This record gives sequence, C-alpha cells and structure tokens, in this order.
Amino acid sequence: MVKAKAHAPGVLVVVGLAGLLVVAGPALFGTYLLNVLIQAFFFAMVAVTVDILWGYTGYLTFGQSAFFGIGAYAAGLVFTHGGSSPGHVALALSAAVAAAAAVAALLGWLSFYRGASPFFATVMSLVLPIVLSQLILSGGAWTGSSSGLTGYQSFDLSLDAWYRIAGMGLLLISTLAWFFVQSDAGRVLVAIRDNESRCAYLGIHTLRVKIVLLVAAAIVAGIAGFGYGSFSGVVAPELSGFVLGTQLIIWVALGGRGTLWGPVVGALLINVATAYLSASLPFAWQLILGTAFVAVIVLLPQGLVPLLLRPFKPLRALVASDMPPVLVERAPRAPPQAASVPALHMQGVAKHFGSLKVLQGIDLHADAGELLGLIGPNGAGKTTLMRCISDGGERCAGTVVLCGNDVGQLPPERCVHFGLGRKFQNAPIFDSLTVAQCLRIATTIIERPSLIRRARTLGLPPYALDVVRTTGLDQKLDTVAKDLSHGAQQALELVMVLALEPRIVLLDEPTAGLTRTERTQIGSVLVALAHRYRLCCVLVEHDLDFVKEVATRIVVLHQGGIVMQGSFDEVVDSELVKTIYAGTAQADAP
Repeated sequence: MVKAKAHAPGVLVVVGLAGLLVVAGPALFGTYLLNVLIQAFFFAMVAVTVDILWGYTGYLTFGQSAFFGIGAYAAGLVFTHGGSSPGHVALALSAAVAAAAAVAALLGWLSFYRGASPFFATVMSLVLPIVLSQLILSGGAWTGSSSGLTGYQSFDLSLDAWYRIAGMGLLLISTLAWFFVQSDAGRVLVAIRDNESRCAYLGIHTLRVKIVLLVAAAIVAGIAGFGYGSFSGVVAPELSGFVLGTQLIIWVALGGRGTLWGPVVGALLINVATAYLSASLPFAWQLILGTAFVAVIVLLPQGLVPLLLRPFKPLRALVASDMPPVLVERAPRAPPQAASVPALHMQGVAKHFGSLKVLQGIDLHADAGELLGLIGPNGAGKTTLMRCISDGGERCAGTVVLCGNDVGQLPPERCVHFGLGRKFQNAPIFDSLTVAQCLRIATTIIERPSLIRRARTLGLPPYALDVVRTTGLDQKLDTVAKDLSHGAQQALELVMVLALEPRIVLLDEPTAGLTRTERTQIGSVLVALAHRYRLCCVLVEHDLDFVKEVATRIVVLHQGGIVMQGSFDEVVDSELVKTIYAGTAQADAP
C-alpha cells in the first residue's frame, strides 16, 4: 500500500531550523537565559502532551503536572537518599516511567469507565495533583515536606550540554507527536473528540484508546520531570500541584490548542517572559498574564500561533501533500455465521424506566437478505428497540443474539464485532474531518491505522463503494463533513456503517429530511444491500410509501409490544393497524 507523509516537507524545514537554534543556542544566549530556556524546554514537553489530550482528543486535564512531579521526585528521592551513580540514574528513570504509567492507568480506569461524563474525567484529573501534593507534604524528611529536596548531586554536565539535551529532547518529542497527530491513528483522536458515541458504534474501543494515550502522555511528562529534577537539583511540591496543571492549560490555550507547535511556543515565551518580568512586576505580571489569557480565549479561541501563521497560509498549502486517498474495492471478509443462523434473534426483550414499561416481551428474528420494516406510532418504542439491539447495557430483560453471538451486557463497540452496523436518524458524523477521513475512521477495526503516516488508498467493500459512487461522495472526498448537505451527510453515515462490513444494519428513519431524488437513491441502495449482497436490514420508517417499496416484511410495534407482522398489504389492510393509527391521530388532534 502506498503511503505518504502529510505536510512532511514543511515540518522538516521547521525541525531543521529549530535544530540549528538548539545547536547554536549556547553561543547566542547568556547564562541566565540558558537556565530559563532549559527549564522551559522541560515544561514545553508536558505542554505537548496536554495539547494531544485536550486539543486533539477533547480531554481537558489538569493532571499532567502530577506526572511531571512524579518524574521530578523520582530523581530527587533517588539522588538524595541513594546517590547519582549510573545504577541510581537508571533506577530513578525507571521509577519515573513506571510510577507515572501506573498512576495514569489507574486514573484512566477511574475516569473513563463506561457512562462517565467528560466533566467527571476532568474533575478526576483535578483531584490527582491535589492528592499527590498532600502525599509529598506529609512525607516529612523523606520527601522534604513543604521545603522539597535540594542540594543533591546529579549529572556532571555543563550548562551547554543540558541546553542541547533538553532542546533536542523537546524537538524529538514535538516532531514525533506532530507525525502522530497527522497520521491515520491521530485522526482517530479527533474523531473521539468530535463524536465519541459514533466511534463506539464503529467498533472503536474509545475507553482503551484514551487510557493508552493517557499512559503514553504520563510517561513523557514523567521523563520531562526527571530531566527537570536532574538539571535543577531542586524539587518541591509545587512541581506536582494544581497551579502548574492550570498553567499548562493556559500555555496551551494561549499558544493555540490543537496546533501542537502553538503550546511549545506558548510555554517557551511565557516562561521566558515570566523570568524577566516577574521580578520587576511581581504583582502586575500575574494580572497581565491572566488578562491576556481571557482576551485570547474570547477574541482568539484558536490561540496566538494560528493568527501569526495566517499570512503564510498560501505557502503552507503549497508545501502540503495532503491529497485525498484513492478509493479501491476491498474484498469483504467471509460472514462468520452459518447460513442457517439468523442474523438477528430476540426473545423476551424488555425495557423499562422505573414503573414505565417501554418494551415488554419482544420476540423477533430476521434473516440474511431480509429487509424488515419496523413501523408504529410515535412512542411505540421503535428507537428504544434499536438501542436494545445495538447496546447490551440498554436491555432490562431478555436475550439478543447477533449472527449467532449472544450480546449479553456488552457495549456497542463489542456488538459491532458481531456484525452489527447502526445508522442513526440525525447522522452523527465527524464535523471537523473530511469525507475521506470519516471513511478512514470507519475502517479502523478492519485495517489498523498507521501511527506516523496517512495511507494513500482507501479500501471499501463493494456495497459501500457503490453507495459512494451513487451518491457522488467520491467527488467530495476532501470536503469537510460539516459542509455537506443534509442528504450527503446521511449518505456518508450510511457508507461509514457499511465500511464495517456488517451482516445486520439498523436504519433509523434514513429518509428523514431527504429530497425525492435522494429518497429514491436510498431506496435503491437498501434493496441492493438486502437482495444483492444478502445483508439483513432493519428499517424504522414513518413513510409507509417508502416502506412499501423496499421492505420484504413489516413488523408493527405498539405500546412496547409487537402486535402484528407480515407482508405490507396484510399489515396496512389490517383493521388492527388502522385502529392503532386512527387512535393515535385522534389522540394527537387538538
């Protein structure tokens, strides 16, 4: 498969210039500025991790200061109580990495459990530096308490060597991080930020992704803290505290959230400015910094660096090589279930909210190649039934079996691996990604995305490729998803579902808001999915004329139960169904 590095020439030029500045820095700067820059380099490394977590993944965290403090205290404690021999250095670095990773894994497990809100995760990250600071303060002479640890021996390196080590370390971390966020795997982070629920229904284990990312970011912060503690010879509780965690957020916001290079520039500039101005303006400087933060958030929500780079946008466009991928047909994987196994089997499914019974005693089955129309008045429980099929945690009683696999209490991302695909009524797509990137995200569980590159080809199964060409999406691969028309967004979500190679597809009012032409296109697509490609389609739809054209069997849901099923004519001509709809119409009348 042909690969390409997005924007590689441009970033290599930036890296080369930064590398020259790092090498020549000791000859250009005085001793005081070198000291300030070395410390700023270590802080900037942590700012990079904050931007990946917050700017790209949407996880606002105050906890990276805790991991920085863990690394700094690993150096301070080992060097103070053990020594600075090569063995002790290895022990301190290993302790910094292991402790930061372990604490991050525990924090991630507590913060991102199923059903936890983003606000809860942010609160948990806020608690961590507070707890860690209290542990350090209660450590007595061993941790130095409020005075910290000072005067210990560390590496015997010159100031020039420390500057180059710290500078090259920051450059390496920033470059690797940049290639990562621009890669196919990095686009997964943006997808989680845009719509985490949609990612789950694409089979992406978002909990695992965020925990692994948090652990990796904690390790980088721990290493940066180890470097800081080794260089400065001083560690204090403030290095792991809430104030530093808040400062990291400010640096990222001022520099430019979601730009990666912006937080680096913001961290360096603010630390240098603080070193020179805090002494002459001890009180006014904090006021100035706070005012600048509020002004940037209100007036320049993208930060300062994007504003400064705006005049160079045409140049960056020429350097960029971010072309849309080439669409290719991918042979579908063989269906995992035998032909005799139904695609969907439900028995005794029930759902209630307290005393309110939404679904009760639902028994239903559907086979491959069947297009099942699920109809009923508003409030009958149709969408709730869809949720019970696609999410094991939604069901209060009964069993759901997908392609021979009992769903149990499994979450949506596990149900997807059983052959399930779900299309929602409101087309939840990824607003900030292009059409091609959305489709790439949808193939994540089929083809593992690269950590450093973007693939130049995009493989889709034949039925997904047919929809792309039928709806004209193949001409809009580089269009941002939020700029598509409503009909195109509906088509894009359907292709994303089909890219999973599902055996059963749930469709919740796929024609809502579409034009007559678009409805005809969708109808042709659904018929082909069921009859030509032998997929099982379960369709919730209010438009009975559309259902009549495509459905092979109709199921009527009323007051949480199935009251009738059969052919379209049998159902529509039934006195029971006429009574149900007539009663609903009378109830809705003023």
